[in-house]
Amino acid sequence: MASILIIEDEISIAELERDYLELSGFEVEIETSGTSGLERALKEDFNLIILDLMLPGIDGFDICKKIREHKNTPIIMVSAKKDDIDKIRGLGLGADDYMTKPFSPSELVARVKAHMARYQRLVGSNAQQNDIVEIRGIKIDKTARRVWVNGEEKAFTTKEFDLLTFLAENPNHVFTKDELFREIWDMASIGDIATVTVHIKKIREKIEYDTSKPQYIETIWGVGYRFKV
Repeated sequence: MASILIIEDEISIAELERDYLELSGFEVEIETSGTSGLERALKEDFNLIILDLMLPGIDGFDICKKIREHKNTPIIMVSAKKDDIDKIRGLGLGADDYMTKPFSPSELVARVKAHMARYQRLVGSNAQQNDIVEIRGIKIDKTARRVWVNGEEKAFTTKEFDLLTFLAENPNHVFTKDELFREIWDMASIGDIATVTVHIKKIREKIEYDTSKPQYIETIWGVGYRFKV
């Protein structure tokens, strides 16, 4: 399901927009301050952002500028200000569209659908689809070598990433430490299997809610490890 972030400090307007978008099959999140909205826009992967111009904390212009430094997510800027200079500035900073309040919720839905379709066509024609592995809240982008846990991106070293990916791609299979060492480090363990234990510990610290009760990487005592699904 496509997800949309609404950054709007007038909660009644945000909830009306959300209701219409959810009726159209979108998943919608609301943030009412510029600071929290920018944080989520940068940290999470939304399919489109509806951005109010006048916000507490950080205004819509600055938010748009900062998002465009990192992402190409479609942005629809909305404002009660009718001045052409604001529209020109917003579009110049990278917004894909500018709507002046008040506007019809059905028009907003139509524009959202149009911009999403356009963006998907651009992505599909200009970029190869990334190789993604997703299991119970963990998203591993093998192409970009990035990992998200419940929407929050986590930093992994090269071997941590390789080990997590290998286990996730072979769920419910028990691997010995020797097997994992040969697979990830591409050599015989020669007494170095403690390296595997250390890396498993570090991975658990990043993906597990409670490392004492792992929900993903399970220890099979006397044998090795397996990734549970």
